[in-house]
Amino acid sequence: MKEQGLVCTPLPREFYARDTVNVARELTGCMLVHHTPEGITAGIIVETEAYLQGDPACHASRGMTPRNSPMFGPPGFAYVYFTYGMHYCFNVVSSAEGVGEAVLIRALEPVQGIELMKNRRRREDIHDLCSGPAKLTQALAIGKEQNCRDLTGEQLFICLARSDAPLVTTTRIGIREGVELPLRFYLKDSKYVSRK
Repeated sequence: MKEQGLVCTPLPREFYARDTVNVARELTGCMLVHHTPEGITAGIIVETEAYLQGDPACHASRGMTPRNSPMFGPPGFAYVYFTYGMHYCFNVVSSAEGVGEAVLIRALEPVQGIELMKNRRRREDIHDLCSGPAKLTQALAIGKEQNCRDLTGEQLFICLARSDAPLVTTTRIGIREGVELPLRFYLKDSKYVSRK
């Protein structure tokens, strides 16, 4: 994809069909892109969290349900769920088909379509546009229609981008179970992460 100086090729399915922790680590520094009728929005992924099948905080920990079934499907698809009765969260299905695992995209550094993001979020501070999982889905217009979307396509996808920032590994936030697991990753000096 080339648009207004943005050159981006979707990551192949093989990227996602690997160990979920490695996928979560390597997604940091990549770019998430969404084409919509209103325009293109894109941001560098600065924070992720891995969710593993045997992990009590993972939606798939108790088996497949209608809600979490995308997690058990082929890797490289979106798993978008509604939470707290008001927000969507965007996840990337990882590991092998039949294994219920995914990577939550927690925060982005906006790089394209910033005015459109501001309009959608009704915010002016660029640091507040995508600094949380619910914020970034609103800014990029990701909702239930994007659940099960193939991320190797040309509408909603992730591509490689450059980042030399060191990666911080820490425990996840906003959960009650599995809080001790070091499965959250963020770019060390980023001003766009949800919480340091």
